[in-house]
Amino acid sequence: MSDDDLADALSAAIGGDAAGFARLWRSLQPALLRYLRVVVGEAAEDVASETWLQAARDLAGFEGGLPAFRVWLFRIARHRGIDERRRAGRRREDPRDLSGQEEVGRAVRDVAFDAIENSDTSWALRLIASLPRDQAEAVMLRVVAGLDVAQTAQVLGKRPGAVRVATMRGLRRLAAHPDVQARRSTSGRTAGSWVAPVDTARPEGV
Repeated sequence: MSDDDLADALSAAIGGDAAGFARLWRSLQPALLRYLRVVVGEAAEDVASETWLQAARDLAGFEGGLPAFRVWLFRIARHRGIDERRRAGRRREDPRDLSGQEEVGRAVRDVAFDAIENSDTSWALRLIASLPRDQAEAVMLRVVAGLDVAQTAQVLGKRPGAVRVATMRGLRRLAAHPDVQARRSTSGRTAGSWVAPVDTARPEGV
C-alpha cells in the first residue's frame, strides 16, 4: 500500500472507519512485529495486540499525518514493550509464577509473524536482538521499520546524533558478526544484505 493510500486510511480511521483502521493494521503490523520481536522476544504478538488496542482507543485524539502516526505507533509499542520486560522480570522473581514461563510463545501467531519466523528474517532478527539494546532498537526502527533519524529519535527519546551513532555501531557490529561473515563466505550472494549499507554508508547519512 502506498503512503498516499495509507494517509487516506489514517484519515478514515481517525474518523471512526473500521476499514481504514484495518488497512493501517495490515500495512504496519509486520514491521511492528519485527521490532517487538527484538524488544520482547516471544511476547511480541501479545505486546503488538496491546499496542493496537491502545492505538484504537486513543486514535480519535491523534493529530498529524502518516509520518507522525508511525512515530506515535512505535512509541506506544516501545512503552508497552518496556512494561512487558518489567512484568517478565517480576515473573522470574516470583517462584509461584514459574509454570507460566512454559506458556511463553504458545499463542497462535498470525500469518505475517509465521512468515517472518520461517524465513531468513528470523535469523536476522536473532542477530539484531544480540546487539546492545540501544543499538538493536535503533537498527530496527531505522532499517526495518523505515523511520528516519528524527522519527527514530522521537520514538526512543534520544537526540538524533545519538540515534546515528547507535545505528552505525549496530550495523558495523552486525557486519562483523561471525555468522554474517560465514554466510557471506559460503554463498555466492550477500546473505546478510540487510547490513550491506554499512560498507559504504557515511556516518552522517545513517
